[in-house]
Amino acid sequence: MSCDIAIGANRLQPCTNLQGGNEEFYPFNFVADAFTVVGGIATALSASLTVAYKYEIAGDGNTLTQSSVSDYKTGSSVVTQTIVNQLKKVDGASNFELTKLSQGKNSGILKDRNGVYHWVGHENGFNVTRTIEAVSGGARADFNGYNVTLVAENKVLAPTLDAATITAFLAIVTA
Repeated sequence: MSCDIAIGANRLQPCTNLQGGNEEFYPFNFVADAFTVVGGIATALSASLTVAYKYEIAGDGNTLTQSSVSDYKTGSSVVTQTIVNQLKKVDGASNFELTKLSQGKNSGILKDRNGVYHWVGHENGFNVTRTIEAVSGGARADFNGYNVTLVAENKVLAPTLDAATITAFLAIVTA
């Protein structure tokens, strides 16, 4: 059966040098099969994906949560991917661009603090909700910027990109 756990696919205890959180988000207009995926790893970039954009994110409020729920009775399984990004500084150009992000069909790559690139919204784009909040706190030291929440539903967890695919992908990111 194709859902059986693979023999020899042991998961060993990793080193204690991991970091939580994310560093960069690269949204792009949704392209079906933007990458070739083999065994949960994106191994090639499709020629149909020609441009992506870089959003630098910093701080502890940037998260990726993937929740997998399978129901034996119905035979269904869904992975809900939720990205929360905090983008510093509210301004007119960002208002315009983030409005387009919230209204269009898009997907993206999220780079975590361990250097792993995750392809989120890979099957249908961010198809559940997209929330953009422009925030200016009440105190001088409060956050000024955007809370961006993107939610997608897929069949499987987000594929990660291999080294060659990361290189090819970064080559299409606009300056």
